[in-house]
Amino acid sequence: MKKRLFPLLLSIWTLLLAAGCGQTAPPAPDAGAAAETVALTVWGAEEDEALLQEIFASFQSHYAGQAVFQITFQPQSESHCKDALLGDLEGGADVFAFADDQVAALAAAGGLDPIENAGDIRAASLSAAVEAASVDGELYAYPLTADNGYFLYYNKAYFTEEDVKSLDRILAAAEEAGRLVAMDWSSAWYVYAFFGNTGLEIGLNDDGLTNYCTWNSTENEIRGVDVAQAMLSIAASPAFASRTDTEFMEGVRDGSIIAGVSGSWNAVAVEEAWGADTGAAKLPTYTCKGRQVQMASFSGCKLIGVNAYSQHPVWAARLAEWITSESNQRLRFQLRGQGPANTSAANSPEVQASPSIAALLAQSEFSQLQRVGGKFWDPVAAFAGSMAAGNPSGASLQAQLDRLVEDVTAR
Repeated sequence: MKKRLFPLLLSIWTLLLAAGCGQTAPPAPDAGAAAETVALTVWGAEEDEALLQEIFASFQSHYAGQAVFQITFQPQSESHCKDALLGDLEGGADVFAFADDQVAALAAAGGLDPIENAGDIRAASLSAAVEAASVDGELYAYPLTADNGYFLYYNKAYFTEEDVKSLDRILAAAEEAGRLVAMDWSSAWYVYAFFGNTGLEIGLNDDGLTNYCTWNSTENEIRGVDVAQAMLSIAASPAFASRTDTEFMEGVRDGSIIAGVSGSWNAVAVEEAWGADTGAAKLPTYTCKGRQVQMASFSGCKLIGVNAYSQHPVWAARLAEWITSESNQRLRFQLRGQGPANTSAANSPEVQASPSIAALLAQSEFSQLQRVGGKFWDPVAAFAGSMAAGNPSGASLQAQLDRLVEDVTAR
């Protein structure tokens, strides 16, 4: 695993300067005492490394003279952080970024302790982000972003604002232009978009681990097979392409993709590719059972956690709070285009003017917090893969949905 080490011995006079600015700080070491060495490992998204380097440097400068800091960055997928951490809690990162749907499992396993200054964090954060970071009303993590959702990017050179309201019109325009519209059907996270506003349900049981799912319903007004048939119709368009997030950006850059479903983490890169033609909107409607159904989305937040087994819990908590401070959430938005969970940062003019944030806000009416158990992901991805390929096996759609539900709800 790639590592970057940032050792820095900092002077006491900088501490005194910070104290003079009203910053809270632990007691300074005795004049004759050797400075404590604080080694902290931080897990974060690989693409956040440059941003985190800058944040580490400002943290060390702020707490100058109080310790010899050795901060090690290790790239770790936010979506798989829980599995990596619970595989070795004592050997895991001191501070880590993770998606909010993992907070309950991490807390239950003893990987997270309740936040001590929870009142201050709640007061500074958006209510939805606080809810996402909490378990049974207890705050267990520091809210980092409030934009872990998806919406539609489109190139204004090819679409009008009216076009992007309907997936049918988007596909027709792309087909006429000889270009592609992308969405990742290999990820169940995105596939939820087709089921979420149909009355078909997915969610966690009371045990917090297993799922309930009615996506195979034959009695709902919109049946599971109606959604499956709609997906097959979309996949049959020569303008549709199931593409991973990486492949989506490759297509945006080379011009082959002119619209697609993704999130704010790609806002900066999309704008670099499309410039003034960059557009963003809520997800469109799609045709299902002869009517227009608004596409849904999972929503969520990215959080920063402190390992309950950290050898330096006080410093780890200070670093987590520093990473999620208002100023550093503003910096994250400037460098990475990610929407802040901090209320003041989120309400700033520059954030409010962001097309991607505006699209997320418009989509929020049709979204719900991602709360599903681990057995949701693979069966849904397998089913959607079959739909994206045009159902090559020829198997009954109802049979495939029944299998999906059986696997998703397995105990």
